[in-house]
Amino acid sequence: MAKPAEEQRRDGLAVVDKEAGWTSHDVVAKARGILRNKKIGHSGTLDPDATGLLLLGVGRATRLLRFLTVLPKTYVGEIVLGSETSTLDASGEVVATYEMGAVTLEQVRAAAATLVGDILQVPPMVSAVKIDGRRLHEIAREGGEVDRPPRPVTVYRFDVESVADRPGVFRAEVECSSGTYVRTLAADVGRALGGGAHLQNLRRTAIGSFTLAEATSLDDVVVRPIRDVMRDYPSIVVVDEMALAVGHGKVLERSALGLAPDGGSVAPGPWAVFDGSGALLAVYEAHHGDTVKPAVVVAPSTGGTGSPGE
Repeated sequence: MAKPAEEQRRDGLAVVDKEAGWTSHDVVAKARGILRNKKIGHSGTLDPDATGLLLLGVGRATRLLRFLTVLPKTYVGEIVLGSETSTLDASGEVVATYEMGAVTLEQVRAAAATLVGDILQVPPMVSAVKIDGRRLHEIAREGGEVDRPPRPVTVYRFDVESVADRPGVFRAEVECSSGTYVRTLAADVGRALGGGAHLQNLRRTAIGSFTLAEATSLDDVVVRPIRDVMRDYPSIVVVDEMALAVGHGKVLERSALGLAPDGGSVAPGPWAVFDGSGALLAVYEAHHGDTVKPAVVVAPSTGGTGSPGE
């Protein structure tokens, strides 16, 4: 079971392995009860039938969730050839069937390869995308359908393997940008092969450098230090007067944080800025010319240089 609330950090990151049947909102609601903290949010929705990695921001860390949302994601799932569903996954009703028994692994891989790179993707009707202020799944539940403008996404990798003793089912592993719908990719593979397909058993295995190896069940949720939220971003350490300036959200010259002039060779922002004790002070981003500004100020600093903190 989770640690008693008084032993849990009030601000930080929880790495959860979501069960099937739970919405992402369900997970947040239960976490609020377990941790006795109303200020909890998640960094990216998982479909109710999907399982796997869900990152929760707790307390002040909710202000940093947008930096987790944009990280690339990795998923595994199964593409089922021969049937299309209303939701593009196994939770929906079958709306069309096709004879695709002769399709080979090489043909599926070739179809998947056409979807690797920068592509335009139409979001499914059963999704949380908003059109004219309404979520698509709300419109779909009422029996409606609206035009959805395609959105640019990037598929970095789309690997496919056959599944032993299950003809027509192919295991897929996809690494993609935030906002990519893997069930749409599965449906697109089916169409590219002259028929149809849907996705089943979707599981998110990674978000940026965060993996399922670090995740716990919701019942065993642990709140990690708030600094962990920004571990995939370049970091800067400041002390003394500069730590005070950062903690108070000052707009600074790039050189004050040890950054090269705009267009230099240093990794682009945002940058996580820590004080000498290891505490996260703020996240800075490029501003006008050779200045940088705080995107989020986490906490003021005393400017100390002690042992690493949280």
